[in-house]
Amino acid sequence: MAPSKYSRRAIVSTTGITAITLLAGCTSSNADAGDNTESNGDDSTAGGSDELTYLTEEPEYDGWFDETDNYDGTVDLTGQDEVTVAVGYEQLLFDPAAIAISPGTTVTWKWTGNGGLHNVSSAGDGPLNSETVEEEGHTYQYTFEESGTVLYQCDPHATLGMKGAVYIS
Repeated sequence: MAPSKYSRRAIVSTTGITAITLLAGCTSSNADAGDNTESNGDDSTAGGSDELTYLTEEPEYDGWFDETDNYDGTVDLTGQDEVTVAVGYEQLLFDPAAIAISPGTTVTWKWTGNGGLHNVSSAGDGPLNSETVEEEGHTYQYTFEESGTVLYQCDPHATLGMKGAVYIS
């Protein structure tokens, strides 16, 4: 038998990578309901959208984003029932950092697995209080019913500028 130009290790490695790639798109969505839900289920794609619409008049955040690298304005997501914010997207940040939604919208924060341990925690006495985890795909949900502004942060990385805001109008 003639020797193969491909080693067994290369074939097994390539097969494993192909299988992982194919399985990556075969995950189910998290359909938990309620005001405050955490899970390790997969959800819609988070962050990184190139076609964002921003509010023309920015809410007043009182310097909340002064030390935040990725705040480019408030992304207008009003009129949607559910929206997703990436946690730890590419670095220590929420993506997008600030969103505008309508009352009754459920926001899902989805961990990317980047940047170590993260949580979603309201500044002051707000309603957000997730557990601190680093697992990719972990989600935390909250349904915002009343108008207002909720400022939040990742407690382990707040001093590094990992902050966000939800403007409910």
